[in-house]
Amino acid sequence: MNKLIILDRDGVINQDSDDYVKSLEEWIPLEGSCEAIADLSKAGYTIAVATNQSGLARGFFTLDDLEAMHGRMNALVEEAGGEIATIKYCPHGPDDGCNCRKPLPGLIDQIETELGISAEGAWFIGDSLRDLQAGLTKGCKPVLVMTGKGEKTLLKMLTTEVEAEIKQASVYTDLAHFARKIINT
Repeated sequence: MNKLIILDRDGVINQDSDDYVKSLEEWIPLEGSCEAIADLSKAGYTIAVATNQSGLARGFFTLDDLEAMHGRMNALVEEAGGEIATIKYCPHGPDDGCNCRKPLPGLIDQIETELGISAEGAWFIGDSLRDLQAGLTKGCKPVLVMTGKGEKTLLKMLTTEVEAEIKQASVYTDLAHFARKIINT
């Protein structure tokens, strides 16, 4: 069994915003998310984060702002006794033609290279179709959480044409719910 778990950030670990999460003050962890990451880490899972951060390209925040947010996220997970192995982000805008903006698999490729493990069979947890599509491209098991844009995404999955594998995604209330289920099975 693959012990890698890849997480989207906004809407999975922290509150999302249609106006972008632009600063450390706006980066607010979802209840239980950092503890869930720590619990998964302590249970032997390798945790990676793959996040689109087009706010960088749009000039909404700086790399220093992003690093401060990620520093806080890492600190909270470490305080709970866990570890995030790596955080990969796409700094590009939607029209930049990169290969790392989800739903493309470039961030997962970067995670595989850095950690030296395959993502095939890993869990990929997100709140958007783009997250699930990126994971499926690399053979990951898609998980939708109902936080962030999760409810809108579930409605899209049920009412529009999407890949059959996405319709088969596991659905959990939030990251803490997923962690409890996985650790206790």
